[in-house]
Amino acid sequence: MGEKRVVITGMGLVCPVGNTVDESWANIRAGQSGIDWISLFDADLVENRVAGEVKNIDLEGKFGRRQMRRMDRAQMLALIAAEEALNDAEIEIGDDNKYDVGVVVGSGIGGIVTVVQALQGFQARGHKGVSPVIVPALLHDGISSRVSMRFGLKGPNYNITSACATSNNSLGDAADLIRMGRAKVMVAGGSEACIMPMVISGFNNMKVLTNTEDVPVKASRPFDASRDGFVAAEGAALMILEDLEHALARGVRIYAEFTGYGHTSDAFHVTAPNPDGLDAAEAMRRALKEAGICARDISYINAHGTATQLNDKSETLAIKQALGEDAYRIPISSTKSMTGHILGATAAAEAIFSVKALLDNFIPPTINLDTADPECDLDYTPNVGAPAQMRHVLSNSFGFGGHNTAVVISRYQ
Repeated sequence: MGEKRVVITGMGLVCPVGNTVDESWANIRAGQSGIDWISLFDADLVENRVAGEVKNIDLEGKFGRRQMRRMDRAQMLALIAAEEALNDAEIEIGDDNKYDVGVVVGSGIGGIVTVVQALQGFQARGHKGVSPVIVPALLHDGISSRVSMRFGLKGPNYNITSACATSNNSLGDAADLIRMGRAKVMVAGGSEACIMPMVISGFNNMKVLTNTEDVPVKASRPFDASRDGFVAAEGAALMILEDLEHALARGVRIYAEFTGYGHTSDAFHVTAPNPDGLDAAEAMRRALKEAGICARDISYINAHGTATQLNDKSETLAIKQALGEDAYRIPISSTKSMTGHILGATAAAEAIFSVKALLDNFIPPTINLDTADPECDLDYTPNVGAPAQMRHVLSNSFGFGGHNTAVVISRYQ
């Protein structure tokens, strides 16, 4: 009996460029940015005033005031994405399958909005100013737990935190659980909601955020010579990973196959990537090896592409080291040029865009790439997307702390 194959049967997404998968992908295809002036708080409180916010979403109408007081914004966004994904995969939970469906949803920062609100309440009124329901709202695992409880999913349920690589790790772990027979279906991905003064100020003072703000849609410029930092963003992205035999028995649509996963650590610096790119390259090699393919088989790379000087240069070097001469042939893009950096949810969002690219045979653009950087000399699909026949897509995500992840998503055969 061969190893179980893992396929993707559902997707859900709420992010700066759209509140569904289809809306988001339509805007990504068209090169439409979701980055704008901060509206979730008084932007005069901070130096950096642009972000990728989720827009036109009625959380109070969706959850009601009472439930909103019990959940962090990251939990609510995750529930919205999970509902879309489960409906998309036509998953119905009953007594016969409730232990076969699990959840691995991660977050880089977790319920930080709730933490700050609790601290403000404590400072104002002492212990009486702290809500009794605050702890479940601030815990990182509160996100996966909320998804589990809302939809009655009683299989494996836990959170992963690995900074901006988080939701690639979620996808990889979920696939492993299926291959080991510990679940038949997994809801996997990430959620992040931290557009707030303390977080924006912290990133800004680290000098990792862009200080180019006169035109918000131009603020995120991956691989461009003038890039000067990332744009913080929020959102939730979840995929339904499923045992192939289980999916075939259900007769549901199969979008693509999750074929490869690689994960390494730089063991180098708490925030900066290893400039030699060796460890990130090894993550890509391991993902390709697990998928059983070579560099020449890759049709497209969705890059981490944060628009920081260090990341884009080291990622370019890593791609060359991992893929050799094929690196110059393979189209690459950074969809962060449009979404901003969704931190712990960014990898799953980009995995969804990778699936859509595969299905449409279309390379999304890297917008705002106007001036070539000699040290970033690969094909980053500047400003306008392009048709291309695809079979295998590689998606990279790296995180503070030296986390390097890569996944391979393949056309289902």
